Amino acid sequence: MKLIIAFLRLVRWPNLLIIALTQVLFYFSLVQPLYRKGIYSHFEVLHFILLIVASVLIAAAGYIINDYFDLNIDQVNKPERTIIDKRIKRRWAIIMHLLFSFTGIVICFYIDFNSAIFWLGISNLICVFLLFGYSISLKKKLLWGNILISALTAWVVIVSFLCYFNSFYCSSCDRDFLELYNNRFIRISFLYAGFAFVISLIREVVKDMEDMDGDARYGCKTMPIAWGIPASKVFVAVWLVVLIGMISIVQVYVLQFRWVWSAVYSITLIILPLIWLLRNLFLAQSAKDYHRLSTVIKLVMLTGLLSMIFFKIYS
Repeated sequence: MKLIIAFLRLVRWPNLLIIALTQVLFYFSLVQPLYRKGIYSHFEVLHFILLIVASVLIAAAGYIINDYFDLNIDQVNKPERTIIDKRIKRRWAIIMHLLFSFTGIVICFYIDFNSAIFWLGISNLICVFLLFGYSISLKKKLLWGNILISALTAWVVIVSFLCYFNSFYCSSCDRDFLELYNNRFIRISFLYAGFAFVISLIREVVKDMEDMDGDARYGCKTMPIAWGIPASKVFVAVWLVVLIGMISIVQVYVLQFRWVWSAVYSITLIILPLIWLLRNLFLAQSAKDYHRLSTVIKLVMLTGLLSMIFFKIYS
């Protein structure tokens, strides 16, 4: 039982759940409502389920290899949460990384060969190499690692969008009707991808502030080390203001269509927590403070992604 718990902690099971939930919500909230409009897709549901499995496996492999190369840093920053070498041997970590990566890529190539998609296997193979490169080098470089992880977080939404992009058809409606909903689908997809990118970037920098001691000891050049804590806080604050502004504008827009509960939800569970983060960011001093901020950011990421459900409710 302890080994199972250790494995689940190693692969960051809450993060994997968020990845799967994001793609499930994407289908049920953005794709399925189009079927009620008489618009259908050539991309089969089975293939999308396989995509979710592949996404989770590749992400799990990324978390494993990251902990493998971060062992020394983690023993400084969070010794009580170190899994590799304490619960799971290093060779088994490598085996699991290779197995999960290989299985995820094989699933993607299977989708390519059995659907109209032709790029999924190659693109997720690139993601595997990027995660490996992040673990051994890029995470130690100023901003490169933060931007890469944020882009890969947005990729969870973008890859779902690309699977359905240009796959919609309608046998009983005109071209303008189909184009209207196709453009709406594009806008909403990129709205959520942008949200995922920005909030992930914010969280990555906050985590760097939390892990500053161990990172500095092992030669990392993260933003707090290279620029200092005050400049890093300003960087995070700017992106928080951008995110608050972006979400507020969206709520003003949706209120024109009387999406009242969507606005109430977003103000209460997304905008107000972001304002709280902005206020407490400059009060934070210790690793414990930054860890609390990081946890709240993850919760806001979850509530933000859950807001997709309103597109199903109001469709």
